[in-house]
Amino acid sequence: MSHDQESRPLFGFYGDDFTGSTDVLEAFGTAGIPAVLFLKPPNARLQRRYAGCLAVGLAGESRSRSPEWMRRELPALFEHMASFGAPIFQYKVCSTFDSAPETGSIGCAIEIGRQVFGSRIVPVIPAAPRLGRFVAFSNLFANQDGKTYRIDRHPTMRHHPVTPMTESDLRMHLAQQTSLRIFALDLPGLRAGDATWERLLAARPDIVLFDGVEEETLVVSARRVWENRTALPFVVAASGFTYGLIEHWRRTGPISAAEAPPQTPATGRILVLSGSCSPATELDLRHALANGFAGVRVDAARLLDATQTESYTARLIAEAAAHLSAGRSVALYSALGPQDCSPNVDCAALARACGRIAKELIARTGVRRPVVAGGDTASHAVRELDLDALSFAARAATGAPLCRAQSPNAAIDGLEFVLKGGQVGAETFFLDMLQGTES
Repeated sequence: MSHDQESRPLFGFYGDDFTGSTDVLEAFGTAGIPAVLFLKPPNARLQRRYAGCLAVGLAGESRSRSPEWMRRELPALFEHMASFGAPIFQYKVCSTFDSAPETGSIGCAIEIGRQVFGSRIVPVIPAAPRLGRFVAFSNLFANQDGKTYRIDRHPTMRHHPVTPMTESDLRMHLAQQTSLRIFALDLPGLRAGDATWERLLAARPDIVLFDGVEEETLVVSARRVWENRTALPFVVAASGFTYGLIEHWRRTGPISAAEAPPQTPATGRILVLSGSCSPATELDLRHALANGFAGVRVDAARLLDATQTESYTARLIAEAAAHLSAGRSVALYSALGPQDCSPNVDCAALARACGRIAKELIARTGVRRPVVAGGDTASHAVRELDLDALSFAARAATGAPLCRAQSPNAAIDGLEFVLKGGQVGAETFFLDMLQGTES
């Protein structure tokens, strides 16, 4: 690797949920680029500890928050990350782009980032081909079970319990969240060369939505942004952009090729914490339970009932601890698929309560590899675990790497964390996290 400005990172990012944040961490880790993901704005001590990192990120929770929360919290968080001096900053969004005017508004985040970073034009690059997410003529498509669906016809995302995707044209989708002017750079425009790009910039849009259907498309898009980073320092994108930028750097010199990253080794037992309602996670759970995992079902209503929470929490901890102490892996879960989700539950409060249970189980049993499933679950549950930062440890599954924890809590420091989005991983995912992926 070569880099002539070791005093500051090449890249900064904020993830709108924790699982998406580790997706970006994976992109840099697999490329051999030193990177760190902070779980809260770092103090001077943490900044010194990770001073050599070329990519610096902050895991957030804006995907599950209101525009009011964003306007109150994001400016200071963005300004803190801008102080690292990276020439480009990514607001990392999920490649399914699920968002709504009142929850996880990407349009609101664009407005805030545009002001903080002084980026008059904001590139928006949602595609992530390696995750089966494609954008053609501004319409988003996503894969599930080997089939590709337009996002408004996707079996899971059109029925998302919080932010259902009912519009596939992302220009129309974003227009519900912001009044900024949205232009598109479609596939012919991407392939047409510099003149088309220059004409588009000259039209002075506020947002440019990029198509993307293959890895090379993302390299072209990343090059456009990187070469104009002085004028376009803030970009909203999925991890496809991150991988495209890394490949552009490889071709042009800022970094060199890296050795193949390590695979996840086997471990004796794991603790799965799942608040995901997705069909993909349902398959993961059923497969794990059929292959030796002990299942501990969480009744959300009882856990959050003030009259029952103390006794019920103690019962859940005792049951899970008994299995872990006997050497079994445990899946602590609140739902088995979309039809099993508890209605009218405060999902953030449920995730925080489960995070506290996980913290106690780690302290009691010494389990060293917690696996958290569900983007919103991870964003809220992991905050209960005294984490300062995560670094890349090994490849596990695309979009969900094995991470190493840094914490002042001795029981947490050095833990191997995996944060899995609801749509990520094959049905063997949890079993693979136990048995390893080295073979």
